[in-house]
Amino acid sequence: MAKQNQPNRDDRSDNVERLQSMVQNTIENIEEAQDTLQFASSEERERIEAKNLRREESINAMREEIKDEAQARENGYRSDE
Repeated sequence: MAKQNQPNRDDRSDNVERLQSMVQNTIENIEEAQDTLQFASSEERERIEAKNLRREESINAMREEIKDEAQARENGYRSDE
């Protein structure tokens, strides 16, 4: 009998916490990168600063997603849908 691939259930129960953890990790990465700037060449400095800008954009997007997920949680989404 062939095994059928079934999609995983959409378990959103920990999305807010997971996203908050991702935000915190990204903030820590920005801080660590900032600490390395004093030792970086001008080329490395540009690369680090550009990456930190992308990280800040990601943080903003994750914070918006946190708001969406928190609202969905308050509205009583079901994890088995």
